[in-house]
Amino acid sequence: MNFLDGSLYPENQQPLIITAAPYAPAWVPADFPEDIAVTMEEQVQKAVDCYEAGARVLHLHVRELDGKGSKRLSKFNELIAGVRRAVPDMIIQVGGSISFAPETEGAAAKWLSDDTRHMLAELDPKPDQVTVTVNTSQMNVVEHWEDADIRGTSMEDPEVYNAYKEMTVPAQPGWAEEHIRRLNEAGIQSAFQCYNINSFESVERLMRRGIYKGPLVLNWVAIGGGMDMPSLYSLANFVRALPDGAVLTVESSMRNVLPINMMGIALGLHVRCGTEDNLWNQARTEKMSTVEQIRQLVRISQEFGRPIATAAQAREICQIDVFYDTVQESLARNGFAPNRNGGQQGFLRKVA
Repeated sequence: MNFLDGSLYPENQQPLIITAAPYAPAWVPADFPEDIAVTMEEQVQKAVDCYEAGARVLHLHVRELDGKGSKRLSKFNELIAGVRRAVPDMIIQVGGSISFAPETEGAAAKWLSDDTRHMLAELDPKPDQVTVTVNTSQMNVVEHWEDADIRGTSMEDPEVYNAYKEMTVPAQPGWAEEHIRRLNEAGIQSAFQCYNINSFESVERLMRRGIYKGPLVLNWVAIGGGMDMPSLYSLANFVRALPDGAVLTVESSMRNVLPINMMGIALGLHVRCGTEDNLWNQARTEKMSTVEQIRQLVRISQEFGRPIATAAQAREICQIDVFYDTVQESLARNGFAPNRNGGQQGFLRKVA
């Protein structure tokens, strides 16, 4: 991305897209009973509340009536259908991580099997996006948390804490290629979760090989623990590598969420918030609901002079339902340099 003269002026930036992550699969309802939805009606209403507050993308997980993250395809279908009826214009982004599994019980804080995660391409009604990780990585989500961040929550249980401390993201090359292929066939956009520069570089190679031919929509995930740290230097290094056509959302955790989002708003990027990422206000004097976090970002963005995207604008910016016919078109539309012609092209010739 190029930051030319005037790039920090709101009239030269896209309207802000806020992604809401209200379903908080790492937490249990008792951790924040005022805000963590349990019944299906409450979960649908949570989407409505986030949309009305200003969020245009819903990062979706599902919870069972016992409060646990759902591992049933049927429950995902039910929630997606409910959200479609209640807020039909909202972009539904299913989180392809820990809360999705078949009917049987799965291990806590462990990502599910390759075959199970592939089933996200079979959701009906289909979501607009599914998050896709590329490259297996450590995902120690608690690494930069402070003791006060988890005081009074289920994370104070040493076994629970250690499970999240030891969590890894399985995203081997063969799995990623097959997963993207299935999402493509279903007409679902891959929303890439990039944990550092090398995961983005692998996404670029997948695009140059024709595995994914569509708009480059991605999150920079700055949560430490095997992923980028939430700092100006890490963000600048990542952004500098992206083509100008990329749609980038910044993401962090706990009290780093707000300052990272403020950087994102100022730079013309997009932002994510919600109880999945953070439970607290900046003073950590009380918990802060997802809707309160969204409203805070709306106020801040308005102070910058940057408008909040309408639903139609968000869909246009993310280019939902858009796929390209050729690798050349995909690279050009996203702002990449074209593939090199002739000579030794290495991995570029190894089209899957």
